[in-house]
Amino acid sequence: MNPLFRNDKPGQYPPSWYAASTDLPPERPALKGDRTADVCVVGAGYTGLWAAKTLAERGFDVVVVEAHRVGFGASGRNGGQVGSGFNKSQRWLEKHLGDGPARALWDMAEEAKAMVRDFAADHPTVAYKPGVAHGAYSAGEVAEDHAEADYLIRRYGYSQIEPLDRDAMQALVQTPLYKGGVIDRGAGHIHPLRYAMALAAAAERAGAHIYERSVVHDIHKGGTVTIRTGQGVVRARHLILAGNGYLPNLEPAVNAKVMPINSFIAATEPLGDRARAILAEDIAVADSKFVVNYYRFSEDNRFLFGGRESYTLGFPSDISTALIARMTNLFPQLKGVNVDYVWGGTLGITMSRLPAIQKVAPNILSGAGFSGHGVALSGFAGRVMAEAVDGQAKRFDTFSSLPTPSFPGGTAFRAPMLALAMTWFSLRDKLGL
Repeated sequence: MNPLFRNDKPGQYPPSWYAASTDLPPERPALKGDRTADVCVVGAGYTGLWAAKTLAERGFDVVVVEAHRVGFGASGRNGGQVGSGFNKSQRWLEKHLGDGPARALWDMAEEAKAMVRDFAADHPTVAYKPGVAHGAYSAGEVAEDHAEADYLIRRYGYSQIEPLDRDAMQALVQTPLYKGGVIDRGAGHIHPLRYAMALAAAAERAGAHIYERSVVHDIHKGGTVTIRTGQGVVRARHLILAGNGYLPNLEPAVNAKVMPINSFIAATEPLGDRARAILAEDIAVADSKFVVNYYRFSEDNRFLFGGRESYTLGFPSDISTALIARMTNLFPQLKGVNVDYVWGGTLGITMSRLPAIQKVAPNILSGAGFSGHGVALSGFAGRVMAEAVDGQAKRFDTFSSLPTPSFPGGTAFRAPMLALAMTWFSLRDKLGL
């Protein structure tokens, strides 16, 4: 089934706390009839909106086509964490790419965070807050976290990260299960759906045209790319594919590298002063489980707790039971707390867990597979793809140098293989291996 409609109703935001706490604008019209443009962007999430905003500010005629609504996919449903770096350590990047490219990628990741912070400073509804901690369950994982933090401090001059021993971690994140970790004050968290809404408005002010409820069902390559939706056609000199885990089977080169998987979040009732008995500061947290737990508090002191517990492309019939069990296992003090919202969404991952930034054809670029690091990196991918369209491809070339091999067996076998792998790693997490 088309990933656009596997778990969602057309044009209806999921029943999330994010949607409930966002002033949603009226639905934009669908694309109808023929339209020409310099650039067509498929997908109105962070990647597509940053690309559209950047290009429109440079004088390009930009059309964005979105199958549902702005920020409908992972951009409007995620954990809101604006993390540092990539889903591989800087030492790993240096080993596989060399010192120079690894340094360039670090600098780009730092700029990606700054993009979000600076945009949020101009758009207060985005609600940026600093601080992301990482919790580790074993002494070995604590040692790994501390070694990476020390390396970033020494080699990259990154002074905003601090190693935490067991006592310091438990004073900050009040669960008995973590043995230590780190706190990154240069990372942060936001309201993800409001961020998407503000980006869309900024792109439109710059001159971009956004069409909602416009599902792309065919792309014809050539000197002019022809993009067909149910009711309209866009003919453009350039195409940017920015659908990530929601991109249907439009481009084999993207499908081979990017796997859609699901993640889920629960939002409790407002906890008031009890919030500080869970997190001593208004930070976000992720941990060292392969099936990762990630969480933070909302502005009205709801505990937002996320994790992956589904190994199929469809949502399970019962999202909340396993998710709440994970939450109360980590924080027994939350047993009996009411959960007001539960929702799921689809993100894109790659074999290497690094973003797949590709030139699909001379005039077709794609950015996807951000693997849980998309709040900062996906928007930056949109910017560097826009730069490449404008003839400045240096940073696109650096970003696209990240190794993202195709999934073995191609599209037909990637989902069964993922189910096996995720089941195995979930078992490892439960056994503490």
